[in-house]
Amino acid sequence: MKALCVFNNKGGVGKTTLLCNLAAYYGSIEKKKVLVVDADPQCNATAYMFKESILDKLYAPNKDGETINQLVNSLKKSKGYSPIPIKRSEGFSVDVVPGDPRFSLAEDFLAKDWFDATNGQERGLKTTFLFRALLKWAEEQEYDYVFFDIGPSLGAINRTVLLSCDYFLLPMSSDIFSLRGLQNIEVAITSWKRGLDRGLLSFREDNGYEFSFDDDGESDGTEINGPIKFLGYVTQQYTAKTVAGKKQPVDAYEKIIRKIGPAIRKHLITSLNQGQKLEYKLGEIPYFHSLVPMAQTSTKPIFGLRKADGVVGAHFDKVKQFQDVIAEIAQNLVENMSAIQ
Repeated sequence: MKALCVFNNKGGVGKTTLLCNLAAYYGSIEKKKVLVVDADPQCNATAYMFKESILDKLYAPNKDGETINQLVNSLKKSKGYSPIPIKRSEGFSVDVVPGDPRFSLAEDFLAKDWFDATNGQERGLKTTFLFRALLKWAEEQEYDYVFFDIGPSLGAINRTVLLSCDYFLLPMSSDIFSLRGLQNIEVAITSWKRGLDRGLLSFREDNGYEFSFDDDGESDGTEINGPIKFLGYVTQQYTAKTVAGKKQPVDAYEKIIRKIGPAIRKHLITSLNQGQKLEYKLGEIPYFHSLVPMAQTSTKPIFGLRKADGVVGAHFDKVKQFQDVIAEIAQNLVENMSAIQ
C-alpha cells in the first residue's frame, strides 16, 4: 500500500482536482482499491465527490462521528484512535474519509501536542501519529492507495499528514509564486523530521523501549517514522498553442515552466530524495476550461463526463484528451514509486 499527499504551499494550483481525478483513475480504470482522506478543512474534495443531498446529511447539525473530525475528537477525549469513518463515492469509485470544516479547530490541539511529541511525551507522539494509525488500518483493509488532500498551509494539520505519508506530489501552477514556496516546503519538512526524531529518541531514553502507536507494541520507531519522499510534480493551468501538431505552453508560460525543474532539484530532490536521479516531471495539464466546473457540478471525474452531463461537440475530444493526460501521470507515478524507496 502507498500513501500519497497532493500538496503545495501555494493555493489555487488545482491540487484537489488533480487528486480526485488521479484517485478516480486508479479506482475506476485501474480497478485498484483507493481511499481518499479529506484533511483540508475547506472540504473541497468531499464537495467534489458527493452530491449536495449527501453533503446536507453529512453536515447536518445533529450529525457527529461521520467525518474526519471524529478522529481528532477521540484523541481529545483520551479515548485513543477511533474507528475510521468511510463513505463510498460511486462516481469516483473510491472510498472517502469525508472532510469537515470543524477540523480546522484541530490546529491548536495538534500544535500543542506536537510540542509534547518533540519532548518525547507519549500523548503528543500518539497524536502526531494519528494518520499513521489510519494508514495501518487501511493496509489491513488491503487498500492499494491512500490519497490525502490538504490545504496550502504549513500548519499543524498538514505537518501531521506529511509526517505520515510515503510520498507527496506537487501540483505547480505556471506562475512565479509557486516557485517561491518550494524552499518553505524543504525547510518545514526537514525541521519537522528533526523534531520527531528528537521526540522518539527522548521517549526511548526515558522509557527504555521504542514508542509504539499500536497497542500490540509491534511498531518501532523505524517503521512509523519513514521520511516522506518527493514523488514528482505536475505543471498545470497554462494556455497551450499547437506547434507542428503538438500542444505546448505559449511563450509567457514556457519561460516560467523552464524554471520549475531547476528549482525543484535545488529544494526538494537534493534534500528529501538524496539527489536520486529520476524523471520528476510527471506530466502537464493545460486549461480544460468549462470541463472542470462541469465535472464539479456532475460530481464525476473529468474523464467520466458524458453527454448527459453537458458534454457537446469539441468537449468530447477534450474529455478524451484529459483521460490520456491523467493516464500518463498515473503511470509515471507508479514508475517513480517503484524507484523511490
